[in-house]
Amino acid sequence: MAPYDAFLLVSFGGPEKPDDVIPFLRNVTAGRNVPTERLARVARHYHQFGGVSPINQQCRDLLAAVAEDFAARGVQLPVYWGNRNWDPYLADTLATMAKDGVTRALAFVTSGYSCFSSCRQYLGDIEAALRQAGDAAPRVDKIRQYFNHPGYIGSFAAAAAAAIRSLPASTRDEFDLVFTAHSIPLGMAEASGPAGGAYQAQLAEAARLVAAELGHQRPWQLAYSSRSGPPSQPWLEPDINDVLADRASAGSRAVVVVPIGFVSDHMEVKFDLDVEAAEAARRLGLAFARAATPGTDPRFVSMITDLVCERLDSTTPLALGVLGAGPDVCPSGCCGGALARRAP
Repeated sequence: MAPYDAFLLVSFGGPEKPDDVIPFLRNVTAGRNVPTERLARVARHYHQFGGVSPINQQCRDLLAAVAEDFAARGVQLPVYWGNRNWDPYLADTLATMAKDGVTRALAFVTSGYSCFSSCRQYLGDIEAALRQAGDAAPRVDKIRQYFNHPGYIGSFAAAAAAAIRSLPASTRDEFDLVFTAHSIPLGMAEASGPAGGAYQAQLAEAARLVAAELGHQRPWQLAYSSRSGPPSQPWLEPDINDVLADRASAGSRAVVVVPIGFVSDHMEVKFDLDVEAAEAARRLGLAFARAATPGTDPRFVSMITDLVCERLDSTTPLALGVLGAGPDVCPSGCCGGALARRAP
């Protein structure tokens, strides 16, 4: 089999001007009959930020940082970037790679956990983009989950420590630590991983590892955000805003929120946490600090190079905690296979 000759960053994509917002949301929800009024409500979140999602610029910044780290560590791979739902579209990027003579690429996706939306759907979108790009498109192999890699944990621990330092001095010794991730339908969560329940277990393990690296001795809590879909469909709980209310009722004075499920500042971070959760905390009288996502933190960037080197040189996979390093290839039926459903 041909050696790897390119690196491919695969992300969700996002609008970059107001006129992009509704077409982008139609791409995201294609085939799911989401009502127009629902799209309009979500669009308002983007318009609060000028109709621009931060994710595309963050991908540009991450790709540049990865290329620099590759050069410093002797990894001789060109870097490319393609999105699932907006320009640069993955199929267009694969066509460009084919024209450049790429035959086999390693893909890093901007989600480090196991479930349909964060892993198997990426695989499906890569396969669809390869079909669209044609017979000359390169083979693409997805890099494993990385939720417990030391670089991932270390970047969040450093960001959480900075968030703690930003609290008022009177609350720095008595804050509540809350980790957040994107909620998904309960059925999808139960089907995640080869044996089910992997999404929740991996999030809990990542949170435990960050808390341990912080030296946080008190209990912490895992919460979820960004729920959508019909009210009749059960999703993972508790919601971050309900947790904030519970903490305030219990006498808490401050909360540090760590978005452990997100590698960069998606709109689900910028709006659901920085706007909605922050406002809920203010109403409740809670001091509120949100830890930064990894973004281009050097530890996170170095992690990506580590993951690439695992496949290039068969270096030993790095993983903290009890769950170990995930497989390079997802087992058959992982995350429910065709039975899993996308999150609305």
